[in-house]
Amino acid sequence: MTMPYQLQEVNDATSRKAFLMLPVKLYKDNPYWVRPLDADIEKVFDPAKNKLFTHGKCIRWLLKNEKGEVVGRVAAFVNNKTIIQDNDQPTGGMGFFECINDRMAAFQLFDACKNWLQQQGMQAMDGPINFGERNSWWGLLTEGFATPPSYGMFYHHSYYKDFFEAYGFREYFRQFTFCRSVGQDLSSVVKARAERIYRNPDYKFVCLEKNKLMKYAEDFRIIYNKSWVKHEGVTEMTSEQAQNLIKEMSPILDPKIIYFAYYKDEPIAFYINIPDLNQALKVMNTGKFNLLGIIRFLWFKLTKNFDKMIGLVFGVVPEFQGRGIESAIVGYARRITNVKDFQYKTLEMNWIGDFNPKMIKLAQLLGSEVSKVHTTYRYLFNPNQPFRKPTVIQ
Repeated sequence: MTMPYQLQEVNDATSRKAFLMLPVKLYKDNPYWVRPLDADIEKVFDPAKNKLFTHGKCIRWLLKNEKGEVVGRVAAFVNNKTIIQDNDQPTGGMGFFECINDRMAAFQLFDACKNWLQQQGMQAMDGPINFGERNSWWGLLTEGFATPPSYGMFYHHSYYKDFFEAYGFREYFRQFTFCRSVGQDLSSVVKARAERIYRNPDYKFVCLEKNKLMKYAEDFRIIYNKSWVKHEGVTEMTSEQAQNLIKEMSPILDPKIIYFAYYKDEPIAFYINIPDLNQALKVMNTGKFNLLGIIRFLWFKLTKNFDKMIGLVFGVVPEFQGRGIESAIVGYARRITNVKDFQYKTLEMNWIGDFNPKMIKLAQLLGSEVSKVHTTYRYLFNPNQPFRKPTVIQ
């Protein structure tokens, strides 16, 4: 039987452009979708910019109909450092999935990923995920379709969920986005815990200082490696990676919403927020930092229309968890933001996994409510193999 759709590997400038432009067509009438920067997507697939290519590989496809029109896209990848990390079987990944509302088309894209991953020796695939760190392009939007995506996260059509589950993907974990008003007062429980910490002079809380970025890059690396590497699928960060991350983010860093905690001058916690760049990207709507895009971005920035910040990452080293540090660093942030005419009005705490009940509890203590849910699915190539979810962080 002749398939109504044809796969084409993305391997030249024309197909790369088509890969970027498909979502523009699929979401053109959706008021919530925000076009990502083309460069943010393309660097995932650029061996010169994505170091995972040194120990992994990636492929991506377009799906075309009989007229030659692009109706779907997807990528598959293998990261040799994580294929068996905390997995019962070698597990690869698929992501950047977009498709018209046609199950046959979606299944053909899933089959392409499965077949390629099997050729690489994989026995399962997670998706939709990123060929990179978990902080971006990770998970399928399954709740919260009436709200724009946060920077670095995809918005998806609601019918994608049916495609994944009908194919046989099973929920591996859910990622919650919590939302709260920046001006909202903290609960008495959080305040009391914070005050106990503040009375001890060995603890110190500071905002980031832009003239000491490399120092904070190293402090971030220390805390991150102690507090996050124990999570399944998270690898240790090197000093070079931390420095490159800070350098890359430096144009958008706002010192008054980035906080570090120290005990006897040793770094023990961070609470990193950034402006929600999607507010500007929505206005730019070009996918590029060309002249028009730069003018629109600068206009948006200069008029201080950024009124939402994104809770990018939160970490406390294990030996200080449960002592009230979480409440204290949030309380310190509240002191900084509790001023008249503070620029940011809304906070979205992004990417809190359902396997992390402590962070969920903290978000709830802060009076936050779930605004979006992304789901990471897993598909076992052998359906008779036991399905195991991530270990809950105690």
